[in-house]
Amino acid sequence: MKSKNALGGFTFHNRVKLIRGGKNYFESLIDLIRSAEHSIHLQMYIFDDDETGRSVLNALNEASAKGVSVFMLLDGYASQGLSRNRIAEIKLAGIKFRWFEPLLRAKHFYFGRRLHHKVIIADAARAMVGGINISNRYNDMPQETAWLDWAVFVEGEICGKLFLICQDLWNKAGWGKKKSVRYQLKPEHYFSEGSCKVRIRREDWVRRRTEISRSYIELLSSAEKEVYLMSSYFLPGRVMRKSLARAAARGVKIHVITAGKSDIVMAKNAERYLYRWLLRNKISLYEYQANILHGKISCFDSEFTTIGSYNINFLSAYASIELNLDINDGLFSLTVEQELKKIIESDCKAITETEWSKQYNLFELFLQRSSYDIIRLIFFLFTFYFKQRR
Repeated sequence: MKSKNALGGFTFHNRVKLIRGGKNYFESLIDLIRSAEHSIHLQMYIFDDDETGRSVLNALNEASAKGVSVFMLLDGYASQGLSRNRIAEIKLAGIKFRWFEPLLRAKHFYFGRRLHHKVIIADAARAMVGGINISNRYNDMPQETAWLDWAVFVEGEICGKLFLICQDLWNKAGWGKKKSVRYQLKPEHYFSEGSCKVRIRREDWVRRRTEISRSYIELLSSAEKEVYLMSSYFLPGRVMRKSLARAAARGVKIHVITAGKSDIVMAKNAERYLYRWLLRNKISLYEYQANILHGKISCFDSEFTTIGSYNINFLSAYASIELNLDINDGLFSLTVEQELKKIIESDCKAITETEWSKQYNLFELFLQRSSYDIIRLIFFLFTFYFKQRR
């Protein structure tokens, strides 16, 4: 594969560790909170008031009680299950709390951007970035295992940059809210004995930021051997499909892991509409069977990994604020590739032309096409509205 340094924007002094969702993730998250001495930024799409959410809140409260400045920014639609009383308790504990507000929202409706980040940073020196929300669904509970998802623990130079991004977003969030004091990073925040190359990639189409989409297109263009893509709601747009088709035509082996079971039926139906296109382009396709798939992680040629909140679909590309880390490290990427291979072998069903043809009747095929068209129409209207406002 071509050198990724040519893609630019990397920091060089970092250490990284792959973390699978469930018990391991939440234990690592609470350890990260407890390690903080000066500051914590937590930015999350879903924060539920359940056993998992309360365990994280307890750790944040303890951090605030010992003098750590805790900043909590949650999506105003997806986290609205937090009651007013719970939010009052959060603020009373000294945690600085804000909503990221869409233009319009109700219990079952929102219009505007989503804050889809899943990021927590301690002391601008250690962080966790991934696709895992704070909820029992993403944890290993007594009667149920966690949804499949991933995060990366990172320490070093990249964390200072993550901190500045989260600080800036905190200051801009909340209509009419005062800005917080800007914290100046000291040289020690950039120190790490690691040598892993990491860069931040962000997606916010409304603000003309399309870095994650460009990462995928650049990486597919430069891939030479093998690509593994895991996305919980896989609906690539036209440009992404062209990049996939060109890579496959060059002889690159592309493996796509999608959900077998999904929490959003329409998205799954629309996704299955694209299966015939994928198979026609000689792309290997697998459905994860063990549980709900929520992961967003991809690796290229055993050298390069991208991981974070970004799904390969219209919602992430046009309606969400997303954050991924691109990691240019052979050892880390090989670990990711091996994990995805294990999942394919043990927990996935391969989808072939024959299997796909037998599985669905004419009504189901019509439903898949209709779901795909409806989703495309929704995002055409969304993008049209924001184009007029630019």
